[in-house]
Amino acid sequence: MPPRPIWKGYLRLSLVSCPIRLYPATSQSERISFHLLNPKTHNRVTMRPHDAESDQQLERSELVRGYEFSKGQYVIVTEEELDAIEIDSSKNVVLTRFVDPNQVDLVYLENPYYVAPDGKIGDETFRVIREAMHRSGKAGIGRVVLTNREHPLMLRPHGKGLVMITLRPADEVRADTEYFKEISESKLDEEMVNIAVHIIEQKSGHFDPKELAGDRYQEALRHLVEQKVRGEKPVIPKAAKPAKVINLMDALRRSLEAEGGQARKPATPSNRRATTRHPAAGRRRAAAG
Repeated sequence: MPPRPIWKGYLRLSLVSCPIRLYPATSQSERISFHLLNPKTHNRVTMRPHDAESDQQLERSELVRGYEFSKGQYVIVTEEELDAIEIDSSKNVVLTRFVDPNQVDLVYLENPYYVAPDGKIGDETFRVIREAMHRSGKAGIGRVVLTNREHPLMLRPHGKGLVMITLRPADEVRADTEYFKEISESKLDEEMVNIAVHIIEQKSGHFDPKELAGDRYQEALRHLVEQKVRGEKPVIPKAAKPAKVINLMDALRRSLEAEGGQARKPATPSNRRATTRHPAAGRRRAAAG
């Protein structure tokens, strides 16, 4: 049985639109969760809504929404009134601009959703828009209403379909100036930087999502729970503490050796020119031979 979409509407590109469905691209169903218990009886504790003044208990179905406009003064907003609010992005993913996706700072990225056509009617339109975005190398920037909020979003090709990532509004993203202001701007030792670059090169490769599989903390937590279920005294392993760095150069060299490499001398203007000429000179010698 196919998953249920969380939202249905239209993808709009100028005067062109096609029906689409949104699906969550992530799941947290495998995470271990805990219940709150009475420490004396170990019975589950239920949080029941009650009137803060009279202590009268209420059913959740009885509750209404209120906005506090003054101390202790509320205006009631009904579900019908909330449902009646409609703006352009309530039922539409409206794309207003196309950008290089690499220009979108990571701090703005929020939640991912898969976007697929809603039935066969919009299939061709959907595929035309997706292919055009793929060929242009651009991501669409727009807006959509989800969970009573209008979210800015980025839309880009993903496999045969599209992925939509909601973006944090600019006023929710803190400027980094305050956090980075104490970082020194003094000149770095080129040899140390060169060794660090070489360590990165030794560990470089293609991104593989399989490497993201597994949550070691959750695995340890699951192991703890399983031991307690069996009535065993839990054995909790301790992570090794990192060694204190006394000499950065020595630590870098040891790291490089651990990765199976050797430190290279930092490039200077003279040996950079020599390195640049070397391949061509080799080809000329090979041609002469």
